Amino acid sequence: MSGFRQGVRLGVDVGTARIGVARCDRDGLLAVPVETVPRGEGDVARISALAAEYDAVELVVGLPVALSGRETASTADARGFAEALAAAGHPVRLVDERLSTVSAHSALRGSGRSQRSSRSIVDQVAAVVLLQQALDVEKSTGNPPGASVASSQEHP
Repeated sequence: MSGFRQGVRLGVDVGTARIGVARCDRDGLLAVPVETVPRGEGDVARISALAAEYDAVELVVGLPVALSGRETASTADARGFAEALAAAGHPVRLVDERLSTVSAHSALRGSGRSQRSSRSIVDQVAAVVLLQQALDVEKSTGNPPGASVASSQEHP
């Protein structure tokens, strides 16, 4: 595993109403669900608290790009949320998550859950999917996934 960085990472799936959060182990082998954070006042603070609780070295935020590759209102929203997390002092990477929510719904349907009964956990499952994909990309390429989000607090 040349080039793989050690440390817990949090996967963050930003939605308009809820934010799914997942984490991985220190070795980056497996992503697991953590919680669903309501979107709105206090959401950045809650994710910061989770990052501290798990001693996360990095937050991986899903960037929902349209299948065509174009950016959408959701893309801009996720980018803004990632910047808020970076401004709170966290290392943040944006990763393409085009199919994470679709994959999450599919996995939940495959386990026999209806869309309605899955609503409370689908965001966490989407965060697991995007984090696992990011971990797998880093393991196979030796490079960190996605793009780093610069914080105004970073110094060269």
